[in-house]
Amino acid sequence: MAFVALTKPRIIELLLVTTVPTMVVAEGGIPSVWLMIATVIGGTLAAGGANAFNMHVDRDIDALMERTKGRPLVTGEVSPREAIVFAWAIEVAAFAWLWGFVNLLSAVLAVCATLFYVFVYTLWLKRTSTRNIVIGGAAGAVPVLVGWSAVTNELAWPPVVLFAVMFYWTPPHFWALAIRYREDYEVAEVPMLPVVASMRTTAMRILLYSLAMWGLSLLFTPVAGMGWVYTSAALILGGIFTGLAVQVLRRPEPDLAMRLFGWSITYITLLFAAMAVDEIVRSGV
Repeated sequence: MAFVALTKPRIIELLLVTTVPTMVVAEGGIPSVWLMIATVIGGTLAAGGANAFNMHVDRDIDALMERTKGRPLVTGEVSPREAIVFAWAIEVAAFAWLWGFVNLLSAVLAVCATLFYVFVYTLWLKRTSTRNIVIGGAAGAVPVLVGWSAVTNELAWPPVVLFAVMFYWTPPHFWALAIRYREDYEVAEVPMLPVVASMRTTAMRILLYSLAMWGLSLLFTPVAGMGWVYTSAALILGGIFTGLAVQVLRRPEPDLAMRLFGWSITYITLLFAAMAVDEIVRSGV
């Protein structure tokens, strides 16, 4: 179980929630079951490898933070050498699997996301810039590109818009969590926005990114030709998200921030579920 923990399973679940519905839209219906399974397996391995690399690099600051001090590299359940070998092994397996059973484009996109997450976010931005999660969070938006390319073997405007939705979703999602664990990041000297800026500044940026995300989610309707199921869901879910962001702006307190954090996960799950349902209903499957 310690090696499973290295992959951060809860984060992987969220990434896969965005991959399969994107495949449904790309197919214009339900893709082959095997293709969905193969893409999910490859995506799980790629994301797991990226997270294992991240834990290996961050083991020093994880030991300082209450939220992360129970991770396997901190407790000694896994040694640094074991972690890095494990990370390399499943990342190589991810590339080989996706290339062999999906296509080369999907394999390249998945590995590029890992490289970006490890080298740009983890090794560079996380400890040096307040824009760490803004730029570094792009890695978490790549699964929609992988899902689309798995079906079509190419990219197009719809997955680019979905990438942008995920890109703008990530900062408010993570900044809300960082408000709650501000002291942890301060002790570890990680310049997350709530550590280096006022709570009001952080809350204002959460609101601005939430509005951009909401607008992009609605833009997806004309770009991808979505119907009323998705459009209604995007309108309502984005409205709730923005309403919670406004509450955090009015009172930037940990409890309200965690309410927004919790909703942000529900938001992505329901938005992409609505996307898949919309496509299935309109295709008559």
